[in-house]
Amino acid sequence: MDVKNAIEARRAYRSFDPVAITDDLIWDLARAASLSASCFNNQPWRYVFVRDSDVLAKVCTAMTKGNQWTERASMIIAVFSRPELDCVIKDREYNWFDTGMATALLILRATELGLVAHPIAGFRPDEVKPMLGIPENMRLLTLVIVGKHTTVPNPILSDKQLHDESERPPRLLLERIAFIDRVPDGAPVGEPIPH
Repeated sequence: MDVKNAIEARRAYRSFDPVAITDDLIWDLARAASLSASCFNNQPWRYVFVRDSDVLAKVCTAMTKGNQWTERASMIIAVFSRPELDCVIKDREYNWFDTGMATALLILRATELGLVAHPIAGFRPDEVKPMLGIPENMRLLTLVIVGKHTTVPNPILSDKQLHDESERPPRLLLERIAFIDRVPDGAPVGEPIPH
């Protein structure tokens, strides 16, 4: 699969079949992230790859409402960083951007390998960090939920989640997110997506 195909194939599915999580798979995904660009090559990203069933179950107790589907994950990847690990130029803390880029590469590699790697915000970081030994001075940015997609819908999904399983959620028009040479006067660049 080439990069464009991996980008097109990437989806945030929530219905999983179990898949074996080997050391080789973990190091393959970590290697993909490690090759990402970063300010002055600082590489501020850090990951905990959780595959032990007892630890997975424990992490799933820290999910917020609507994320109980994560209980079917074969692996959960905790993504964390802190500003001091990367360039800080005035108010620009590059570690967040750089960690996001590295995680995107990890997600695309997982997609290429036929897996779903679904990043989520709906969890309680203050509960997850001590479970995984993440130092207090680090910020836990996201959890990436990894599994093998199944077309059999997870029965606990909401109607909206079920809809999103069968059809890719709409994307903003390119004219709304990308501009050539200059942002036109009055362009709605600061408006959030209506839900």
